[in-house]
Amino acid sequence: MQLCRVTGNAVATVKAPALRDFKLLRVRPEEKGAAEFVAVDTLGAGEGDLVLVALGTAARELEATSAAPTDATVVAILDQRT
Repeated sequence: MQLCRVTGNAVATVKAPALRDFKLLRVRPEEKGAAEFVAVDTLGAGEGDLVLVALGTAARELEATSAAPTDATVVAILDQRT
């Protein structure tokens, strides 16, 4: 899992059927110099939110996205970082 900041939305007018009900977010890992990527949003996160993103097999095994072709899924919106 990776701690990321939501930088915006990724808009796709055509998506795989299993992704139709999900918003796509652009996220950037909190580690310095890491590249931005797209994650499936299952929770309703918004720009500027600090989120936890499941990657790879963990993202595909989630009940909410089990039928969706995803490598990255938002699994938590963090209230604070300690």
